[in-house]
Amino acid sequence: MGKLFGTDGIRGIVGENLTVELAFHTGQAIAAVLKEEKGRAPLITIGKDTRISSDMLESALICGICSVGGDVMPFGVLPTPAVAYLTVLKGADAGIVISASHNPFEHNGIKVFNEKGYKLPDATEAKIEEKILSGETIPVATRGEIGVLHHGLKQSKLEYIHHLTTTIDSDLSGLRVLVDCANGAASATAPELFGRFKCYADFIHREPNGTNINDRCGSTHLESLGQRVVAGKYDVGVAFDGDADRCLMVDELGHEIDGDKIMAVCGAYMKRNGRLTGNTIVATVMSNLGLHEFCRKNGIDLVCTNVGDRNVLEKMVECGYKLGGEQSGHMIFTDYATTGDGQLSALQFLQILALSGKSENVGHLAVFVHADERDDTLMRLSHRHIVELAAVGINNDYPRLARLGRDMAERFVRLALGNEYLIYAAAYAQSFDNGISALDYIVFDLKIIFSILHVFTCAHICR
Repeated sequence: MGKLFGTDGIRGIVGENLTVELAFHTGQAIAAVLKEEKGRAPLITIGKDTRISSDMLESALICGICSVGGDVMPFGVLPTPAVAYLTVLKGADAGIVISASHNPFEHNGIKVFNEKGYKLPDATEAKIEEKILSGETIPVATRGEIGVLHHGLKQSKLEYIHHLTTTIDSDLSGLRVLVDCANGAASATAPELFGRFKCYADFIHREPNGTNINDRCGSTHLESLGQRVVAGKYDVGVAFDGDADRCLMVDELGHEIDGDKIMAVCGAYMKRNGRLTGNTIVATVMSNLGLHEFCRKNGIDLVCTNVGDRNVLEKMVECGYKLGGEQSGHMIFTDYATTGDGQLSALQFLQILALSGKSENVGHLAVFVHADERDDTLMRLSHRHIVELAAVGINNDYPRLARLGRDMAERFVRLALGNEYLIYAAAYAQSFDNGISALDYIVFDLKIIFSILHVFTCAHICR
């Protein structure tokens, strides 16, 4: 990972570490590197989410690209996966998304796809970063060589929406769906998309004002969606994040359906229909233990990568697998997309529900991958050094396991300041016949590939 590009492109707080100047130079560098690689002026698409800073950053990127001779196709507000899809459809050399996904409005980011709709290779990102950081003077275009800004492309979203409708056979009739657009990019596509089906769909948080994206709404804040689903007697609630590349749901009782459950339902359906290549789902080390058990019982192999949809996709492409994703709601269906797509994922799940004739409610459809408090407590810890977890004795109060989180981290982990490494600790409590329970901690250092740092068996807990 470079100094500018992280796992999801360039990210920062606009006006602080993500500035107009940086966006301008990034546009120049992207166009210059592509020009060197292609031997001609590149064509670059741009889409954005609804943040107050997205228009400003878009203008800076366009100026940078055109100043060195690159042409630009701006799509306006569109989900991240729509930009990836349209970049390929339009025959562009690259696509840029201006978004910080699920983060608050003051954050933003610049993510780049290649001509095939995949995230840029590390080598290309390194070239772009070198041009930006070195202060290299990039030759500017003059006269007729200055880049062209294409117009009239904002309706390209209809081509993307049509593509999504072709991914399922059901018309979704009989379903009552409540959709949370997170005041983000889905506000521009979800109403039109769901309007093409026969389900009854209502929408909330679809009035973006530049500062309300992800604000107590969307896939990171399911509370209001759950309450409204119950109050309105909907069959299911669907929530997207700011750029609509992830999707989570709630059932008719307002209970969360996370990415693991969505993948399990879709994976089982794909297996029954002979579409699950290798009978394999690709997940991450953060996946719920319930998903592991479900896959084992249903004859599905579960391959786990390090955290990050980029790692999941790399494994899927390498092995030809068709379904993968993360518990957080990034799901990838490679039959239809080159990246995570929240709306696509929602349609796949809703089709299965509709085809069931609702003989089983949504909660029952996903309950077989449920893991309660004593199954899986996840803690995210940031530090510079290897974490050492001390053995801990606690009372046999299972609901407390759901509340360990940061409190346990502060009490039992010696944590150095910094954010160089991201450590995940998974706590799993298992009851034994002799009345003794054990709490196992598995710690993964994501910075060291495939390295499991420690496996602890903590204090036995007497009943």
